[in-house]
Amino acid sequence: MKKTITILLFAVAALTTHAQTADKRPEILLETDSGNIRIQLYNETPKHRDNFIKQVKAGAYDGVLFHRVIKDFMIQTGDLGSKTAKPGQMLGDTPEEYTIPAEIHYPQLLHKRGAVAAARESDEVNPQRASSSTQFYIVWGIKFSDKQLDWAQSRLNHYTDSTVQMSPETRELYKTVGGTPHLDGTYTVFGEVVEGLEIVNRIEQAVVDDNDRPLADIHIRKASIVVE
Repeated sequence: MKKTITILLFAVAALTTHAQTADKRPEILLETDSGNIRIQLYNETPKHRDNFIKQVKAGAYDGVLFHRVIKDFMIQTGDLGSKTAKPGQMLGDTPEEYTIPAEIHYPQLLHKRGAVAAARESDEVNPQRASSSTQFYIVWGIKFSDKQLDWAQSRLNHYTDSTVQMSPETRELYKTVGGTPHLDGTYTVFGEVVEGLEIVNRIEQAVVDDNDRPLADIHIRKASIVVE
């Protein structure tokens, strides 16, 4: 009897350990010119999670610029060509070897403030909404009023054939936390900022040129895995 109980205890312990491992989310540290940003990757988007980890391990993000910054909206990076960019050079179109199939999970994963999402080509040339293999953006956005949320819903109706509908809870999130709800259901959200949101705020206020590139370069100096 004692042996049976012991075996059962080991089994329960093993299952508990497995559950903890399965729930653990990888975390990446982005050391930027403006400060550190720590992001957590979602296990619900495994293709994007694994690709991001692969790119970090390869050093892909070490030295890239935040090449597109829009105040009250988002900050974008990951164009590998930005590592050697000249001042004023337009960025964002460096060729990539592959794309990642969309992993859009609405309403579970939203464009709330601090969300990390994959950039992509427009619907006209990319109807499957496949993601860039390296470029991503971090959401800042605004805190929406009811009138602004009605506008966002009308935009969602147009671009998703009315399949994406904001619930009262989602509307409240965007009113109190903020974000960019009009992008929901059309771009893959694959992570979120867990430390350093104030750095995102600092970067999104950068002075930019006509192509939304900061006049003073802002680099990711190094990206590293802190939880795998």
